[in-house]
Amino acid sequence: MKLKFSVLWLSAVILLAPALLVSQNIQTDRIPAVAGQFYPDDPNDLREMLRTMFSKAVQSKGLKNVVAIIAPHAGYVYSGVVAASAYNQIDFSKEYENIFILGPSHHVGFEGAAVYNRGNFITPLGTVHVNTKLANDLIKRYDFFSGRTDAHQLEHSIEVQIPFLQYKLQKIANIVPIVFGANPPDVCKKIADVLRPYFNTKNLFIISTDFSHYPSYADAKGVDRASVDAILSNSSKHLIQTIGDNAAKNIPDLVTSMCGEFCVMTLLCMTENNPDVQFTHIQYMNSGDVSIGTKDKVVGYNAIAVTLKGKGRGVNFKLDEQDKHSLIEIARTTIEEYVRHGKIPTIDDGKLSAAVKVDCGAFVTLKKGGELRGCIGRFDATESLYKVVQKMAIAASTQDYRFHPVASEELGKIEIEISVLTPLRKIKSIDEIVMGKNGIYIRKGSSSGTFLPQVATETGWSKEEFLGHCAQDKAGIGWDGWRNAELFIYESLIFDENEFKKK
Repeated sequence: MKLKFSVLWLSAVILLAPALLVSQNIQTDRIPAVAGQFYPDDPNDLREMLRTMFSKAVQSKGLKNVVAIIAPHAGYVYSGVVAASAYNQIDFSKEYENIFILGPSHHVGFEGAAVYNRGNFITPLGTVHVNTKLANDLIKRYDFFSGRTDAHQLEHSIEVQIPFLQYKLQKIANIVPIVFGANPPDVCKKIADVLRPYFNTKNLFIISTDFSHYPSYADAKGVDRASVDAILSNSSKHLIQTIGDNAAKNIPDLVTSMCGEFCVMTLLCMTENNPDVQFTHIQYMNSGDVSIGTKDKVVGYNAIAVTLKGKGRGVNFKLDEQDKHSLIEIARTTIEEYVRHGKIPTIDDGKLSAAVKVDCGAFVTLKKGGELRGCIGRFDATESLYKVVQKMAIAASTQDYRFHPVASEELGKIEIEISVLTPLRKIKSIDEIVMGKNGIYIRKGSSSGTFLPQVATETGWSKEEFLGHCAQDKAGIGWDGWRNAELFIYESLIFDENEFKKK
């Protein structure tokens, strides 16, 4: 079997082709479009090529909690080794809940992102299941996601990634294939806001992109180094500036710095405010480094791994109005059912968004006539948010030792407030505390106590009073006990029942 490679297939900026129309109502698996061109169409030949590429690639660097990789998508003879170097960094024994594959559109011009929702993906190595339920939910809830299949039909940027997964992963549960159009930064940010709840150790993101297109070998190395440095800075603004600077240099034959810039931009919008994120550069090559390549016009390839420390939930966490409303309804229904009948209602999580299924801590606060009537929560991010809210609603209404359990006749007078928490961050100086923004958690031996961020606003305390009251009243270690205790801060997203009663 002969592989039909040409410089055209190195391109990440192919002239727009007429869209092939496919009925949006027909369920159909996506068949290979570039098998026999970008990679072998014979399964045995493909496995042998993958085996060879992985043997030549950079081996695992032992990175923990790899949640995303950036990998090239050119013909395997050009970029396959670099792609294998990226894939070598993931945990091959892990069964991810979802593998999001983000790739640029080379054939169809549009704004937004097209999620394949009409069936599964087929390669010479078999069929990979698409999470069509999640795909349909994204398309239904957000106007910048579409189900257009023409963006996927001829597109190689996603297809070429899948055989690497099939060859290496012991089991592939679901993929979510998303083709990106040409998007302004604000659209990338909107997409990032929606995908961010999935950015955790349960899922994997594959960002498919090649780098510089068609400059000389030497020029490509300089352009690609600048682009990589921008990505490693974890700043979307730096990336935008770098791409602009590269273009302004008028480097001969440079068409683009990065064909998947909108995919990478979306990744950075998800990660840039998260201190737990770390980018690691794994390998660089360009097409001039392979025997069949030339050095006058090349395309650059990079392998980058993204890791996440801790439990996997970043501080840049967001809930939309529907999410907040859902959580308030869960808390209200649970309290009423439990107080009146001693039963815990069943929650239909199929109607809930991904954001409220993220593992994180939360507090539920009850007030009556503006006065505290119960407040209990937890910091540990070991269970889905909606489940934590339900459990804390029960605890706040029946288990707060400071109050008698809520009685049935009080239910109509109770107001519910929910505080969704970011992970604890240990501090060395109280100068790091921002009053009204940060909650405080004090720990000394087996004693501990906390104040939510809103306590500082409601009381008008100074920072020393905030700490003193927490140490004395909550931790029980005395007014000055905080001075030789461990101090942690966190932030919270706060919303209450009154927000929705007014609407």
